[in-house]
Amino acid sequence: MSLPSGLLPSDAAPEWLNKGDNAWQLTAATLVGVQSVPGLVILYGSIVKKKWAVNSAFMALYAFAAVLICWCLWGFRLSFGEPLLPFWGRADAATLDQKSLLAQGFAGLYPSATLVYFQFVFAAITLILIAGSLLGRMNFKAWMLFVPLWLTFSYTVGAFSLWSPNGFLFKAGVMDFAGGYVIHLSSGIAGFTAAYWVGPRMAKDRENFPPNNILLTLTGAGFLWMGWTGFNGGASYAASLDASIAVYNTHLCTATSLLVWLCLDMFVFTKPSVIGAVQGMITGLVCITPAAGLVQPWAAIVMGLLSGSIPWLTMMVLHKRSRFLKKVDDTLAIFHTHAIAGSLGGILTGILADPNLNRLFFGDDPRYIGLAYAIKTGRAGAGFRQIGMQFIGIGFVVLVNVVVTSAICLLIKLVVPLRLSEEEMLVGDDAIHGEDAYAVWGDGETYDKSIRGLENFAALKSEEMA
Repeated sequence: MSLPSGLLPSDAAPEWLNKGDNAWQLTAATLVGVQSVPGLVILYGSIVKKKWAVNSAFMALYAFAAVLICWCLWGFRLSFGEPLLPFWGRADAATLDQKSLLAQGFAGLYPSATLVYFQFVFAAITLILIAGSLLGRMNFKAWMLFVPLWLTFSYTVGAFSLWSPNGFLFKAGVMDFAGGYVIHLSSGIAGFTAAYWVGPRMAKDRENFPPNNILLTLTGAGFLWMGWTGFNGGASYAASLDASIAVYNTHLCTATSLLVWLCLDMFVFTKPSVIGAVQGMITGLVCITPAAGLVQPWAAIVMGLLSGSIPWLTMMVLHKRSRFLKKVDDTLAIFHTHAIAGSLGGILTGILADPNLNRLFFGDDPRYIGLAYAIKTGRAGAGFRQIGMQFIGIGFVVLVNVVVTSAICLLIKLVVPLRLSEEEMLVGDDAIHGEDAYAVWGDGETYDKSIRGLENFAALKSEEMA
């Protein structure tokens, strides 16, 4: 086999390359990709009303593809390139240059190409999570504009600030092992903010929005759960001890959270809810993410107990009592499952992070210590400093996403409507895409032919108003 032009035989296996780490990182990245495609494509397409199945799934698929192109052209370097500002990198053509891609990356013992791919799937799933707040009414053309704009002006700022070795919050010592802040807090806040600007679904959809296929919802949730092995396991940038404990803690916290949510549903509502169990699973996955490789297994169980109960309380109790929260139509409750759970995980990381595990990830830096261990070892000041930094990280991510997301929505509104028309919202997929999710009658026809092509919109509108 001939080598690419310009490469010597020795370049095929340079001294810095660890083939095991490279193989694991590529595998972990693919697992994260599977969370989105097909994971969230299936979950979104099945957890909504049948008339929104195609549009919801397609929003996820489009975001995955659009993010990849933007990421390779400018997103990766804005997030991890040479510093332009304390919170933003300098865009250049390095991700299109063979020599740069095959050189060692900024982290890990493998080429930069592996890092570009690994970080892409994280960026993509963040945009797809935002879509969960907007299902059932956002104009698809507006979504097509929103994805590249938000990736460029919001995601890259958070990623550079918290994950890049040159980022100001990384240097300050904020701990975010695998994306509790960069991905989940940012998607929860951005989704909630965008939902405010887009406006709510039709009243009929808000009141009654049953899943069209719960078994497929569980299938999508299964891809999400198992794919999280790569999500948190790959964050250590090596097939290491830290990766092993991160994977172990991830599943331990998730199972605990699911069971706690399930028990609360049974105690309060008397029935074990499948959708509730999925929500508890997600909050467990999100909560452990900033801490996965930094806490001991007993702490992962504690985090599962809290992630299964606190987001449940905010979603099932506080949300219903807050006039503002009820006003904003967050379709899949991304604010609770990601913003609340991600913030909770970040705070608990500041309390429960084990300094011995911190050393595996951050090296010999005495700043990184959970408050519980700091008090135990007589270093309470360092522990309170860490908690303070965790809250500063939360504040920064919230501020950036509220401001930038609002600006993007208002800008898009000048070009195309953010919201679908009443006719399109009433009919759904057939009006937007000319396609239906299921052919359930005759030779590929839908059961209720009266809604196709808006033939009877006036009659349907009268029924809706009634």
